Amino acid sequence: MKIDLTDTTSARINAGLIQARRAIGTPAVGMVLTLVIVTDEGSAYDALKAATEASKEHPSRILVVVKRPGRSPRDRALTRLDAEVMVGSEAGTGETVVLRLHGELSHHAESVVLPLLLPDAPVVVWWPESGPDNLADDPLGRLGQRRISDAASAEDPVGALGLRAATYAPGDTDLAWTRITPWRSMLAAALDQKHAKISAAIVEGEAYNPSTELLALWLADRLGVPVERKVSGGPGITGVHLNSEDGDICLDRPDGALAELAMPGQPDRHVALKRRETSELIAEELRRLDPDDIYRATVQFGVKHLVPASSGSAHTDGEPTPAAQKASPEPAKAPAKKAAPRAGSGSGKPSSK
Repeated sequence: MKIDLTDTTSARINAGLIQARRAIGTPAVGMVLTLVIVTDEGSAYDALKAATEASKEHPSRILVVVKRPGRSPRDRALTRLDAEVMVGSEAGTGETVVLRLHGELSHHAESVVLPLLLPDAPVVVWWPESGPDNLADDPLGRLGQRRISDAASAEDPVGALGLRAATYAPGDTDLAWTRITPWRSMLAAALDQKHAKISAAIVEGEAYNPSTELLALWLADRLGVPVERKVSGGPGITGVHLNSEDGDICLDRPDGALAELAMPGQPDRHVALKRRETSELIAEELRRLDPDDIYRATVQFGVKHLVPASSGSAHTDGEPTPAAQKASPEPAKAPAKKAAPRAGSGSGKPSSK
């Protein structure tokens, strides 16, 4: 069921939700959280589609906040709230409210969203496009236990990682980090099978891909070895090579779907490592509402060595990125016993643990 409300209020929207539930006989119980999506008209459709798909696993009330401040002085002076209320088959397994805030009201979105939150339920705020500089300090961000951004959507993805490191607060996370979960799981499982001393690593992926940078930083932080960052044609991350005393451990994914794992003393094997849809990434993030300490440690470890896109030079396949060329031997916010997250040639004496 769908109800259109023009020039409305939060109270009328709540009344519309009750009316729609009664009309189709759907109770409010069963919804586990409120997902607030802050976006623009251009991205609203895709974001809502992904959230609706994720709601099949996490029934939720989805609030889509579309800010329309207006271009002319007259439009900016307006204050109007329009809403679409969707319940039932229109909204997956939960409820959806699309809020369009016009004029001055677009600067006070939290006053509209607050009365629409599910009582006694967690709140997750998601910015599909570039989020605010400080997620936790944003008026809408302060409503959420978890705050999700996506560095890949920023004009300068590497610079966005530096911003997230500088302003991190418990509950912040990034879909660029979520995308490497299968890679981290596969590499951790490989190292569990092969207990070998790792001396260096190479991570290959597209230029200025924040997920590739995060994977390199994660390996440097956890293994304490130099990590070389090489540029490939993609898609996304295309390979990880771990140098050990027994031989290289290689995980290559040239096509974005099927990877090949090669380990010393074992036959090569194919593993499913496909690039996931946004709905799958959001569903993964909604499974946990506690702070992600591993993400915090990774994004803050050596992120100062990453070079923003605006200051980088052209890349060619197989060559280190500017981040690699400018890596410092000094670690960033890491224990003194660890080696730097070097993404360059890996010169110097590496250590492993």
